[in-house]
Formats: sequence, C-alpha cells, structure tokens
Amino acid sequence: MELLSTNVSFDGEHRRYRHTSATLECTMEFAVYLPPVAVGPDPQRVPALWWLSGLTCTDKNFMEKAGAHKKAAELGIAIICPDTSPRGVNLPGEDDSYDFGSGAGFYVNATEQPWAPHYRMYDYVVKELPQLLENELPLTDKRSISGHSMGGHGALICALHNPGRYASVSAFAPVAHPTECPWGQKAFKGYLGDDTAKWEEWDATLLIPKATERLPLLIDQGTEDQFLETQLNPDALVEACKQHDHPINLRMQKGYDHSYFFIASFIDDHLNHHSRALGQS
Repeated sequence: MELLSTNVSFDGEHRRYRHTSATLECTMEFAVYLPPVAVGPDPQRVPALWWLSGLTCTDKNFMEKAGAHKKAAELGIAIICPDTSPRGVNLPGEDDSYDFGSGAGFYVNATEQPWAPHYRMYDYVVKELPQLLENELPLTDKRSISGHSMGGHGALICALHNPGRYASVSAFAPVAHPTECPWGQKAFKGYLGDDTAKWEEWDATLLIPKATERLPLLIDQGTEDQFLETQLNPDALVEACKQHDHPINLRMQKGYDHSYFFIASFIDDHLNHHSRALGQS
C-alpha cells in the first residue's frame, strides 16, 4: 500500500492509498477514514463501514461530499471507499459510456471477454481489499456495508451473498432490480453475457427469496430522484421482502433527488444504524 495523501478531519485521518490488485490485475486507488481513536501513538482497532459508490464516481465523491467524517469520528467507526471499477486497463470501449466500463463495474464478477480478467469488483470489495486492510490498518473484522445507486445495488448483493460477514446493510437510492432496468441490463449483458439466468445472482430483488440471513435493510429514496421511475424500482424489492418476511425500512424522502445533497442529509441516520449493529452505540 502506497500512501498518496493524508488529511486531518475531525481529529481523525482521511487517507488515500494506491496498491496493485491481484484480483483486478491493475493498480487501484481507495480511501480510508480513520476516527480519532484509531490514529496516534496508541491506535485502537475499530470496525469499518464499507461504502460503495455509484456510476462515474471514485472514492473522492463520498469522502468529500457526504459529510460523514464528523459522525464517524464520534462513533469510532472507520469508513472505507473503494473505487467503482478497474482503471487504465486499456480495454476496447471501456471509456465509451458513463454506464459501462470505467466507473461502472457494477460490483459483479465479469465472465465475458475482454472484461473477465479485470472486472471482478465483487471479489475485490468482498475478499481482496478487506483482507489487505484488516491486516495493514487498525481495523477489527467487524464490518457493515452501504452504498449509493449502483453502489447501493453492490451493498445489497454483497450482504445477501455473505450471511454473517456484515453486521448491517443500508443503501441510498439503490438499483434494486437491475435485471429489469436499462442500467442493469446493459451492464449484465456486457459483463455476464446473454444468458439472463446468470444475471439473477446479481439482483437483490431476486436474491431475497433465497437469503439465508434476514439482515434488516435500511433504504432511503428521494421522491424527486430523476432515476426513480426508470432505473431504481424500490417497490419490487419491497414486495419481495414482504413475500419472504425480510425486514426492510424504505424511507421515501420528499423532495430529494439522486445527488450527494440527499446523501449528506441522511448519512448520520445510516451511520447510527450501522453503529448500533457494530456495537459502537
């Protein structure tokens, strides 16, 4: 891990790192916020909230815009922000559109060429990066996970696929039923191929019936989100949860859109939700 920069923030530290990922076969950058108790001469190990960002984002969007550091410092929780895709692997078409390729890894393990050797963001955020950071930084093995839009989809599938790995899960405006929306269909066809049966294991709504752990879902969704009707489909997820007695709290927030103003307005609620599950409050 190469330390790129560090900033003091609410008496903790915001750090940016670079490393070479064996899973993605490229160099990746990511950010970590360590609360005050985890820095200094006698750092304590703390649990971590993993934040998965949305289309076109990097680690910088959440760390600079969400206003999460103050509450994380108070609660004693680290925040980890991976990137949203491999970078600079020079695949044909990787930079042609905002919703596929660079910045749009969709947190799946690609099986189609030329994407399969690199676009394995699921394994990266669930396996490789946690193992690295829990070995190198003052982190416990207690984790929660959250995210926004494409990253909300990622948070949900990571939690649903890995019972016991995360203490809690939440999402802001997640792509809740990607097999039935243009963003998801484009990404899944490109990364996973034409067999739609293979897409189902990456769709939170379709994973609910098979879930072996009923981890409560906290979801915030803005009523004025420009993608609500065409891409996000939270009602399908709610219906699946109702049918299978999976606890879900979908909060429709009047007047809010898809932006980081929305995330910043409710991030403290989510941090408190995760803190309780992690035993920090």
